[in-house]
Amino acid sequence: MDFNHIIKTFQLKFPNLPEDCVEELIPQIGIKSYTKNQILVKEGQHSKTAYFIIEGIARAYYYVSDKDITDWFAFENEMICPIVSFFSEKPSPHYIQVLQNSTLIEIQNQTIYRLSEKYQQFNLLLRKEITDTMLRQQKRISSILFLTAEEKYLRFLEDYPEVSDRIPLKHLASHLGMTIETLSRVRRSVNLI
Repeated sequence: MDFNHIIKTFQLKFPNLPEDCVEELIPQIGIKSYTKNQILVKEGQHSKTAYFIIEGIARAYYYVSDKDITDWFAFENEMICPIVSFFSEKPSPHYIQVLQNSTLIEIQNQTIYRLSEKYQQFNLLLRKEITDTMLRQQKRISSILFLTAEEKYLRFLEDYPEVSDRIPLKHLASHLGMTIETLSRVRRSVNLI
């Protein structure tokens, strides 16, 4: 994928950014390709990088008691970052990993802060991205707390119909707060309906 195509994809996602903001942003970003299962950020690492996904899928996860627990997925045209480290001086409690060969735009937090102060549209974009992420996380938490295993799976399919077959079942199960055996049973049950 060439640089111009990547920038056009980014501009299509964020069409309200003024041209001078885009011109100032482009030299400040990095575009990198990663291979399937590559780790972008490790637990305990300080990272000030946000990733905008052009192609691929990424996940944030914790590693606790010899288990990895997927907290967050990001898909094409979404952002992911080590949120604790990105917004504070604390090390990341998360790992971030790509689940497929992926192409990502990388943006440092200082660039984001500077452009947010300078351009109102960029600030609004940042607020919208943060709000969307918080709302997705809140929906996930309430789903884990209040829905049955089948309802959780169906809600995920409703929210992300085109990606469920691109995610390894073990990661999807942990994201939904269930065992892989329960997820397999639920998938069989749903497929029979």
